[in-house]
Amino acid sequence: MTISNRNKQILILVLTSIVVLVIWYFPQLGLIRYPFMLLGTWFHEMGHGLTSVLVGAHFDRLEIFSNGSGIAYTTYYSDAWIPMKFGRALVAAGGLLGPAIAGGVLVVLSSKPNSARWGMRFLIVVMVTSVFLYVRSSTGVWVLLIISALLGLISFIKNKKLTQLTLLFLGIQSTLSTYLQLDYLFTGEFIMAGNTMKSDTQNIAESLFGSYWMWGVVIIMISILILWRSYRYYLIHSE
Repeated sequence: MTISNRNKQILILVLTSIVVLVIWYFPQLGLIRYPFMLLGTWFHEMGHGLTSVLVGAHFDRLEIFSNGSGIAYTTYYSDAWIPMKFGRALVAAGGLLGPAIAGGVLVVLSSKPNSARWGMRFLIVVMVTSVFLYVRSSTGVWVLLIISALLGLISFIKNKKLTQLTLLFLGIQSTLSTYLQLDYLFTGEFIMAGNTMKSDTQNIAESLFGSYWMWGVVIIMISILILWRSYRYYLIHSE
């Protein structure tokens, strides 16, 4: 009995998603989960930073801490091309949607050997470039350099299936990380390093309208749409 290509891709997608969820939900696998948790923080903070650049603000630096938290420092100038309140809302949303968008792109690129190869190389370049331009914490620097080196090794091996599977795993891990941090989406404040800070959803609400829980629902709905579209593309176009 042979498995059709579509059923094979469905099986790969489901099994990879299960592996990601197992890694996230079982405390015994904390050591394996740790670098991916920090990578998810990087996607989140880079989402803040790159969005700030798009709205005309300045991306100063980002820090990733050993406990998995992080912070992106941005400066909003009066001559930015988007009004400050809308710009700040977009920057806050950029961090929340950053992992889902990046993950969706990686899942799509993993569908074909050629796009997976170039996608992995691009990811390596972005990681290394961010280390030199923005990352200003030792934890962030070392984790990103080690992950970049491992991805470079996989790329050097030139195994098409391994490259596709690795990129698919990273994409799913990044996309699903949004749903694994629901407590942050639905809170107005949190404590970091002993300081009380406003959550991203609270910043969006104060810049625009509504409440943090309303924007938490909006972020979840957009993330689900990205997840569904990327999975659908993978199943239709995978080789």
